[in-house]
Amino acid sequence: MSSDFDVETVRRDFPILSRQINGHPLVYLDSSNTSQKPRTVIDTVAEHYAKHNANVARAMHTLGAEATAAFEGARARIADFIAAAEPEEVVFTKNASESLNLAANTLGSRLGPGDEVVISVLEHHSNLVPWQMVCERTGATLRWFDVTEEGRLDLDKAEQEHLINEHTKVVSIAWVSNVLGTINPVARIAEMAHAVDAVMVIDGSQGVPHLPTDVTALGGDLLAFTGHKMLGPTGIGVLWGRRELLDELPPFLGGGEMIGVVTMEKSTWAEVPHKFEAGTPPIAQAVGLGTAVDYLDTLGMDAIAAHDHEITSYALGLLGDLDFVRILGPKQAVDRGSAISFTVDGVHPHDLMQLLDSRGVAVRGGHHCAAPLHQRFCVQSSTRASSYLYTTREEIDALRDGLVWAHDFFTGKVKARQ
Repeated sequence: MSSDFDVETVRRDFPILSRQINGHPLVYLDSSNTSQKPRTVIDTVAEHYAKHNANVARAMHTLGAEATAAFEGARARIADFIAAAEPEEVVFTKNASESLNLAANTLGSRLGPGDEVVISVLEHHSNLVPWQMVCERTGATLRWFDVTEEGRLDLDKAEQEHLINEHTKVVSIAWVSNVLGTINPVARIAEMAHAVDAVMVIDGSQGVPHLPTDVTALGGDLLAFTGHKMLGPTGIGVLWGRRELLDELPPFLGGGEMIGVVTMEKSTWAEVPHKFEAGTPPIAQAVGLGTAVDYLDTLGMDAIAAHDHEITSYALGLLGDLDFVRILGPKQAVDRGSAISFTVDGVHPHDLMQLLDSRGVAVRGGHHCAAPLHQRFCVQSSTRASSYLYTTREEIDALRDGLVWAHDFFTGKVKARQ
């Protein structure tokens, strides 16, 4: 890890981390759900509304020009952050789910009976349900990678089943699992997809916030991610796409600003990315996301990834030593992200989540929008602890102590006390 990365200094940039919850210091371990925001992002959004608020592209007055410059400047910053070839390859949406729906519906216009779409059993519902809907509508067939008991994509089984073949038109895979933490070999899978002339879509929601991102190295044709998991505001997502592909795809939504010429008989479309940005976009949110990537760049994505790795290794070690805890996914921090999902013997995840919250520890309980993956591991739900650039070892210690306390309470060893 970079010697310049000081987690205690970083934490001072996040006002919410000074909160007390139920009389305890907040231990925020739900960053895979949404990240906390540094003061600079909060201030940027507030300043935009206070001083520069106007609609983009339409208003020719000073405020309109300022808003448009800030909005398009954010697009350029984000393009640079993911090493896109040009800002026009960055399409703003309201979240990663909308980005993936945009991908599914526009690519779905090419699908028909006999065509196949390949996903995996570890996908977030946002990279499963849209493809189900498109396949049902078009007659295409949905197929998927299984996972091994360790929680990694079963590439050998996929090869034996000829999963990606001449009928495959789209492959859509998460870069990093939001449940298992598994980092998938998306570049290798992209090569397999491109070998049969299929389009490769990558759900980068859990990857882009944590790992250095180069869209060319990832190998995909489309990449979806969301701002609120990478220190940015809610209500802003991104779909990056190769310019040639974006030019070919039809619009997803119709309305203002995505048009070229409109008559009562027909319409033509604006150039990308505006072809995919109907109506008033998330302006302040995009500007805030631009500031968020500035903050991430200042810390350095390599340093952030190293910190994530250190905290994840430490957490896996502590949780792995508890004989009543079952970790889902890889047990070692190798090709693994920071989300750690687990079950605790004798304790329902919802009960565990509430009891931990009584001690100020924020985790998530449920199926984490990945019900089929939980079914694959024969569990109804799990508890997930997810760290980020502001997480400390002491917070992982607090999680471990809370788990011991909660398990002892639910198994009758001690009475609950705050």
